[in-house]
Amino acid sequence: MREIDLPRPEKLAPRWSALAAVLAAYGPRWAESAYATDSTWHYDDGGGNWADIRFAGEGRAVLLGHDHEYSTTYFRAAAEYFGEPETDLLAGCPAWWAEAIGDHLERIDSEGTWIGFIYGYDGGTWTRADYDADDGFTSLNLPALDDRAVLSQITGQLTRSMGGHPAGAAPAPALLDRVLAECPDLSADTAQALLGGRGLDVDAALRAAHQFRRRPQEHAT
Repeated sequence: MREIDLPRPEKLAPRWSALAAVLAAYGPRWAESAYATDSTWHYDDGGGNWADIRFAGEGRAVLLGHDHEYSTTYFRAAAEYFGEPETDLLAGCPAWWAEAIGDHLERIDSEGTWIGFIYGYDGGTWTRADYDADDGFTSLNLPALDDRAVLSQITGQLTRSMGGHPAGAAPAPALLDRVLAECPDLSADTAQALLGGRGLDVDAALRAAHQFRRRPQEHAT
């Protein structure tokens, strides 16, 4: 196994929920790109690259996803489809990893979606199987990994025409900082300040942000 230097899930929650809030404000179609359910946090970039965190209880989690341009690992059906040697992304991993993502793997296989990386968090450390191929995680540029990255994406969303809404001015940095400081407990006042004057759905934004309120240790598959 190899250790991976990634933030704890609870550190990812404010950024992930802030992005989910802004996307949800544009309507259901956009809300599908970042959201939380009782057991999963989802992100995709709209171009076929995606990442999910599945929570397994007791503070544990599994992060999986794929970058369709840069993932050079071939897991399960992908190895046969592309005629490449399989990279066993679960080699040497604890059994609870597979248990946490079992139903996910079945759905992903049925949709013809590939998996490039699988990382596990045991409550203190992220690890992955030992392989040398580029699994595409770095090139995926998951916005929730960094304040600057997620605020840049949020600003980009708000300053271009999208979902039938015209482009607006960039939000003030202090307001963006306030959003991150509050999320996932985003307040109605802050959501209104960020989104209300743009004609966006503030209530949908609040619902999306608040879905991340439950802490990872409360989740179970």
